[in-house]
Amino acid sequence: MFKTFKSILLVFLGVALFWSCESELELLPEDNRSTAEATFDSPEAYKQFLAKLYAGLSVSGQQGPAGDADLQGLDEGFSQYLRLYWMMQELTTEMAVIGWNDGTIKDLHAQNWTSGNEFIRTMYSRLMYQVALNNEFLRQTTPDLLDSRGVGGAERESILGYRAEARFLRALHYYHALDLFGNPPFVTEEDPIGAFLPEQIQSQELFDYIASELEAIENGISPVGSAEYGRANQAAVWMLQAKLYLNAEVYTGSPQYDKAMEYTQKVINTNYDLVDDYQKLFLADNDKNGAQQEIIFPITFDGNNTQSYGGMAFIIHAAVGGDMDPADFGVSSGWAGLRTTSALVEQFPGEAESDDNRALFFTEGQTKEINDISSFTDGYAVTKFKNVDVDGNPGKDSTGEFPDTDFPMFRLADAYLMYAEAHLQGGGGSLSEATNLINDLRERAYGDPSRNISESDLSLNFILDERARELYWEGHRRTDRIRFGVFSDRGVWPWKGNVPQGTTTGAHRDLMPIPASDLGVNTNLTQNPGY
Repeated sequence: MFKTFKSILLVFLGVALFWSCESELELLPEDNRSTAEATFDSPEAYKQFLAKLYAGLSVSGQQGPAGDADLQGLDEGFSQYLRLYWMMQELTTEMAVIGWNDGTIKDLHAQNWTSGNEFIRTMYSRLMYQVALNNEFLRQTTPDLLDSRGVGGAERESILGYRAEARFLRALHYYHALDLFGNPPFVTEEDPIGAFLPEQIQSQELFDYIASELEAIENGISPVGSAEYGRANQAAVWMLQAKLYLNAEVYTGSPQYDKAMEYTQKVINTNYDLVDDYQKLFLADNDKNGAQQEIIFPITFDGNNTQSYGGMAFIIHAAVGGDMDPADFGVSSGWAGLRTTSALVEQFPGEAESDDNRALFFTEGQTKEINDISSFTDGYAVTKFKNVDVDGNPGKDSTGEFPDTDFPMFRLADAYLMYAEAHLQGGGGSLSEATNLINDLRERAYGDPSRNISESDLSLNFILDERARELYWEGHRRTDRIRFGVFSDRGVWPWKGNVPQGTTTGAHRDLMPIPASDLGVNTNLTQNPGY
């Protein structure tokens, strides 16, 4: 339904004024957006609002690809959710560098950002905006309100089911806020509507809130196999629970690997399965080429109906440049921005010539080492994501601007890796099962069992490296490195600290700063230490 998302113009006071303290990045309504009464004039309107909640992950405004942005203060393409989140997770690590000189974008890889960084600020605002929309949907779909509007029968039951999906999406946004900022502002649908200064929640409290929300909806959301592709189901809830508990020691100081194992096992015991070919996961037809049997929760894109200069348009276009032919990637042009560092390349035996078919690099005309981040030909290019199907045909958009490729936010291979890690951390399970799951991934990667590992080979360091090989450019690396204690004051890779050989940075950078523009207005907020 969200691939055919039609612009639904909303003006709810709680949305309009929520976190409105940002002077340079305000969440402003347009005058022509309708009132709650007019918006919910039919049961179908509730599904359109739900579509807006999902679409907030993939589009950046009301019309797409540009011209009516949700947020003001930064180019609309830059302000898109997935593009921002991907930059926070990948550009800050060895996985990616970008050659552009847009504002403070290079500070992300250099790890010398400040509380005035506009990309961090916009990520924060995008998260808060999405939370606000979900809060408003939940305000407008209470049983009492549905009764007062005369919504009954099967339509009423469907709308009440949508509430579980909205709560999942809000939990996902708050999880990202917890992971990035630790102690963000906090508002739910129970708070009053209108202009106010939100209170700051501490990470332990936010962790507990997310955990309670996910537990509350676990049995109320669609079972596995019953939801439309792209909509959250029980397995998506379990994946988010597993991730929350896997990182519990970072967020709360207390490990909960047993809970991570519990929910990881629930995911593994579903009917999801690994697709036969790794590359299929990242193609334009990954919603139907078999990859959909592995992808548990995608951010969906459609070249004709989900158009944005963020998301997959950014990830695919920006990774093409130099001697690369854009047509091979199903796009009209390369933006010559994104590459990777030698630290990722060297994770693969044989490097770019590795027998591991996950080593998807373009090397012609490229150097492995980066002498100048601004030069696209410094650093190998990554060919993982493409806007072509399994037969090499480009996506539906005839201009080649906007891809059909969906982004796999959660997929089964990650659950296999989480099982192995949780086991090694004392969370239960068995060593033999953990080894078998990892070998399932490696057999797919090499095409045979020749590179399988033994139980004695399985270690935490191996898991961190295998996560790099399996999940690079999928939005996990920053969180992984922080969990393993090798993100800021430990762990070195090219151009970290803004020096060619890399250097360590302050441990406070495990958290992003609360934006200075919000601190300047909201007296309830305290800056994260070190900023």
